[in-house]
Amino acid sequence: MVLLLVVDLDPDLAALRPLGGYFLLRTTGGPPPSAPTLAQVYGHQTSDVYGNPLDFRVGKVAAALRAPEPRVAASVAHLGLVARLWSAPLACAVLHGAVPDLDPRLLRWDPDGSAPDDLVLEAVRPLPAERLADVVIDGHLRPLEAALRAGYRLAPGLLRGNAASALTGAARQLERWARAQGRTDAAAQARARTAELLAHPYLAGTGNLTGTAFRRRSCCLYYRVPGGGVCGDCCFVRPPRSSPHAASG
Repeated sequence: MVLLLVVDLDPDLAALRPLGGYFLLRTTGGPPPSAPTLAQVYGHQTSDVYGNPLDFRVGKVAAALRAPEPRVAASVAHLGLVARLWSAPLACAVLHGAVPDLDPRLLRWDPDGSAPDDLVLEAVRPLPAERLADVVIDGHLRPLEAALRAGYRLAPGLLRGNAASALTGAARQLERWARAQGRTDAAAQARARTAELLAHPYLAGTGNLTGTAFRRRSCCLYYRVPGGGVCGDCCFVRPPRSSPHAASG
């Protein structure tokens, strides 16, 4: 069964369902019991089913995209997971004044799954909205960055640019939904919270936010995927033709 996160705080959170799977978390079902917690993933613990879960996910992405090298797939995999980790907490903070406790020990991840079937939260424990940065940045982004840098040649600037890109993408989707619902207060709060988070030391300097438009100062390397091109917020206007390691940081 798929439940919207912190449904106990406000059942109207069901209105977020049109935003898609990135804003949903399972609280029952979802990944099999053998799926590791994100705490285990960040701690480099192996799984009987997946081996190293991050390596499994990177390999899955690499095969799907025909990525030319592992670090390209690792960056794309990172961007997808970080988008999941930002979306629901940001929506909860804006609409409910609370965020779920996403303690990595409570969050199971299936590296072979896709949203919303990749994550399950084992206990719903609301925290003040002011804890949003602590929950996502300190609880997940920092240890995930360390885990990926240990296995792949990814610069901190690239990974933090991915985190900022995922945040602003979630915020745009949330703001569009809020305006469509006549919730101009929520739209304004989504924009304000995003600007505040981008000023956090972890994300400061990753790019420029103008209204809802974000331009990052790094590149996620997606242009190196066959037929990939550049993303809408990329630092490049067109795919670079020089060094394959350009804009990696």
